[in-house]
Amino acid sequence: MPSISRRGWLAALGLAAVLPGSALAQAAPPATVRARRVSPSCWYVQGESALGSAANRNFISNAGFVATPEGAVVIDALGSPQLARELIAEIRRVTGKGVSHVVLTHYHADHIYGLQEFQQAGARVVAHRGALEYLHSDTAALRLAASRTELAPWIDAQTRLVPADLWIEGRYELLLGGTRIELLPVGPAHTPEDLVVHVPAEKVLFAGDLVFRGRIPFVGQANSGHWIKALDVLLALEAEVVVPGHGALSTSAREDMRTTRDYLAYLRQVMGRAAREMEPFDEAYARTDWSRFQHLPLFGAANRMNAYNTYLLMEREVQ
Repeated sequence: MPSISRRGWLAALGLAAVLPGSALAQAAPPATVRARRVSPSCWYVQGESALGSAANRNFISNAGFVATPEGAVVIDALGSPQLARELIAEIRRVTGKGVSHVVLTHYHADHIYGLQEFQQAGARVVAHRGALEYLHSDTAALRLAASRTELAPWIDAQTRLVPADLWIEGRYELLLGGTRIELLPVGPAHTPEDLVVHVPAEKVLFAGDLVFRGRIPFVGQANSGHWIKALDVLLALEAEVVVPGHGALSTSAREDMRTTRDYLAYLRQVMGRAAREMEPFDEAYARTDWSRFQHLPLFGAANRMNAYNTYLLMEREVQ
């Protein structure tokens, strides 16, 4: 039976990103919420490749927006109310308009803690119905409670979990001022509720956390087998530009999606073999060759937990 530390248990709940004292979360000048152009209508802001901390204001994920004549459609709400306020101001500066909708790719904390600011600004929140179970879970409540302590003052007693105004289950289309935006459910993968946002006229894909660029993915409790299938669906869209949930803009979309896919496939291969042979996790992890991935940022923080969760998943799959 594999052993797991307190830090590992917290990571399994999604809490490890807010633990203090991480070498990856040392104080540094906070990143600026500054819009970068992706295509004629699409923009994004890029978070740091780090664990969430008070020093970086939990600005560790990306958000995007599509400018339309009827207001911006925002993809993900960032990791604190202050970041959301800055994003709203940046959208106003770039487009001269407010926000019409916010589409959530999934309900992980670094993508949703700014949501209340968009709702207060009059935006309509759209998400996949699969998030409802997490939204009302003890895990979500524990995560928010921990964040109020570890990410103070950016997350505080006024920060709350916000449900969607519109819960969708299948493909959904927003048509605003002639701009067509496709919302495509692709979960369960990284989460049960994964949505991607596709702007077909400009060949832009906002992939959420199905794609991590330039860092190790956070696998958590993901269904990695379905995640790989979801990446195959994204590859078939033939987007020329991908905005990942974490990391820099990708103009080599197929290569970057394959990197995430290959990492997940390797986890399943090595941990699946260990599970079938009933090899203890610690021994399997120690003998695995991680050289292909160990140079990536957050390898030390995330890889062991990713492998452990995959080991547990593969144990269930081989039964």
